Amino acid sequence: MNNIYLDHASTTYVDKRVFNKMLPFFSHFFGNPSSLHLAGRITKQAIDKARADIAKILGAKKEEVVFTGSGTESDNLAIIGAALANTKSGKHIIVSKIEHKAVLEAAKKLEKHGFKITYLNVDNSGLVKLSDLKRKLRRDTILVSVQYANNEIGTIQQISEISEIIKKFRKDRQSPLFHTDACQAAGVLTLDVNKLGVDLLTFNGSKIYGPKGVGCLYVRRGTKLEPQIVGGGQEMGLRSGTENVPLIVGLSEALKLAEETKQQENKRQIQLRDYFIKKVLKSIKDVNLNGHSQKRLPNNINISVKGVEGESLLLMLDKYGIYCSTGSACSSTDLTISHVLAAIGLFPELAQGSIRLTLGRDTDKKKMDYVLKILPIVIDKLRKISSVK
Repeated sequence: MNNIYLDHASTTYVDKRVFNKMLPFFSHFFGNPSSLHLAGRITKQAIDKARADIAKILGAKKEEVVFTGSGTESDNLAIIGAALANTKSGKHIIVSKIEHKAVLEAAKKLEKHGFKITYLNVDNSGLVKLSDLKRKLRRDTILVSVQYANNEIGTIQQISEISEIIKKFRKDRQSPLFHTDACQAAGVLTLDVNKLGVDLLTFNGSKIYGPKGVGCLYVRRGTKLEPQIVGGGQEMGLRSGTENVPLIVGLSEALKLAEETKQQENKRQIQLRDYFIKKVLKSIKDVNLNGHSQKRLPNNINISVKGVEGESLLLMLDKYGIYCSTGSACSSTDLTISHVLAAIGLFPELAQGSIRLTLGRDTDKKKMDYVLKILPIVIDKLRKISSVK
């Protein structure tokens, strides 16, 4: 069996069709989009088309689509940018406890500068408690940020319901704004910003078989943001710097391809995911599934194995050519217990034995059967030598 990659929540390969679409813009069509000559106009037209194509998928206007350098940058622009631009309305921000660190660290940075941050609790499946949100909204709340689908446990939030709560609260006021990090949801769930009822939405290329190093932030018209990168005033003045044309073209193409195949691919991955989960829970003792059993991403499998350390399990599987993770790749060097697993109330001895396997387009039953064959062997070996009880 060749190496089996089960870390698609961390990053995906670049689809050949996406790569081919990008290729001409590296060396043939290389003009600066801000230049007035033909070489510049060609690349500007490519960006305009990418912006229009993405806007169509989002149900948005072209000028509401802002290109950035990553999902993290988009999250930072949304959180810090919205906070700094709306201080006249208040300095209170609400985020969930299981947000990606791009949101949590941005919130912590604002906390150091006098903003008040409320961290919403989640239940043991990772769902935000709507009653908790209603209680925590205040007259000085300027922003709420809740991740669309969690990158570690795959739980999908009730974004539309959260939006309705916020809308009823703000009535005639502009605040609070509502942001969702949709990096894991892109290409899987609807990104229609009107159905979701969001003011700000983040996604990136590296989770949808597009290039790394490019992100997108939807900014509803009229939403005030303070730019975090200043200079030439590109991207409607919200993100200065010469645009990375090949990556922007690749992001647009990747999203279009993902949208075209998502219904069929979601169905396939759900069947494969549920097949694997059922087999694992039946064949291996003391294994726990983390996250919501139904409201979860089609490709996400997050399990905790009692009596085993997650890092040891990951490294042992790696020797067998099985590539997975213990959680978010952005925090892979952090040996503390995942803040997501802590937030859902998982006991430390279980949390430290957690691994995440995320399926992709090239994942099939044969590969998952191989993992099902190897996983019990590896767990048995580790339990015999582990000090974890």
